[in-house]
Amino acid sequence: MVRNKRARYQISVVADMFDVHPQTLRTYEREGLIRPARSQGNTRLYSEEDVARIELILRLTKDLGVNLAGVEVILNMRERMEQMQREVAETFETMLRKVEEGLRQRHGQAPGLVPVGRRGLSRRVPIEEEPRGDA
Repeated sequence: MVRNKRARYQISVVADMFDVHPQTLRTYEREGLIRPARSQGNTRLYSEEDVARIELILRLTKDLGVNLAGVEVILNMRERMEQMQREVAETFETMLRKVEEGLRQRHGQAPGLVPVGRRGLSRRVPIEEEPRGDA
């Protein structure tokens, strides 16, 4: 049973939106390209995400001539790329937190260095030249 407050559309509404036969949407579901929710009475209910995915499928098939097997490959690659982007973003955030933590620890150990935004460290006091052994 679906108890979600977001907009959900029945198959006839979605078919009218895209000027396709409802059987086309059933075929997409059978091929595993979309997964609409079901009501308590087993009626297909399409979310905004489902509608956007159907729009992409139709663009690929009608405008670009991609068959359903190709659409499946493209959608799987797209999902994998989005997953990889999320993983890279998470890794970047983790690295950033560790670098910032390291800078804070260094600041506590080296009073002459202070963090300067995201650009790194800056000396608070000038470096004094050590006397050379010229004498």
